Amino acid sequence: MFYKQLLKNQVQGKMEIGQRVLLCLHIQLIIVVMVLNHSNAQGLKLGFYSETCPNAESIIRKTTYGFISRAPTLAAPLLRLHFHDCFVRGCDGSVLLNSTKNQAEKDAIPNLSLRGYHVIDAVKSAVEQACPGVVSCADILALVARDSVSMINGPSWKVPLGRRDGRVSKLSEALANLPSPFFNITQLKQNFASKGGHTIGTSHCVAFGLRLYNFSGKGDADPSMDLTYVTQLKQKCKPGDITSLVEMDPGSFKTFDEAYYTLVSKRRGLFGSDAALLNNAETKAYVLQASRHGSTFAKDFAVSMEKMGKVEVLTGNQGEIRKHCAMVN
Repeated sequence: MFYKQLLKNQVQGKMEIGQRVLLCLHIQLIIVVMVLNHSNAQGLKLGFYSETCPNAESIIRKTTYGFISRAPTLAAPLLRLHFHDCFVRGCDGSVLLNSTKNQAEKDAIPNLSLRGYHVIDAVKSAVEQACPGVVSCADILALVARDSVSMINGPSWKVPLGRRDGRVSKLSEALANLPSPFFNITQLKQNFASKGGHTIGTSHCVAFGLRLYNFSGKGDADPSMDLTYVTQLKQKCKPGDITSLVEMDPGSFKTFDEAYYTLVSKRRGLFGSDAALLNNAETKAYVLQASRHGSTFAKDFAVSMEKMGKVEVLTGNQGEIRKHCAMVN
């Protein structure tokens, strides 16, 4: 039981890294050179539900606000749900599906720490009361992600609608497609560039403990990390700590901003993948540019999220409109 809990805590810490690592992927040069799989994106459009459920977007926003206003830290998990959905089989709501044999996407190790399902369920319930069987769970995920970010002073972006819900959700595909938090910059570019990102949240000490206490296996700290920052982190995270949480960017972990880039430029990123951003000329230039006042970070983020929301979508007669997001009809 202890080891099962330890694994779960390690997984949660590691996957929270994604809330930071993905920031580098808003570099416009990376996005431009990627060939995005938007083959069905033409089936999406703004105002898709204007006739079939005209109040859908306002209902979704109002219900989402009810949660974010009480717990703004939910914004990061809700954004992460959308990302993890789109990264496996495209933006089709498959991350929400349950499996009687624990073999769905949500059962994969990288997804064990996902949360915010209760928000999606509440939103779906509210929409179903107004318009039964009309609005997909995939569209709800996309809108909730956008709305929750904007509610914590982040950017907003256009969300064309019309996604259909997928019927397939496989643990093995989540394992194969979700990125590792320990990728180097080349792997990050290859794996993330078309998918979007996160910029808010916290991390468990276990996710970066090796950088503090045993980076090279000799009881040393990561030399790429600012020594003053190492000392500060050691005060919060003792060796073997699997429960304590640390803010990813102190002072603004509940808000959406570019403070992360300032920290990375000063070698104060929590994770090895943060340090990797300074080892590549392209990403280093973006980090330095984004750390300055008046950067285009918010705009870049919005553009990449809009692109991500169109990846491998199901439209038209494909898939279904689920009555309950966790169950195939």
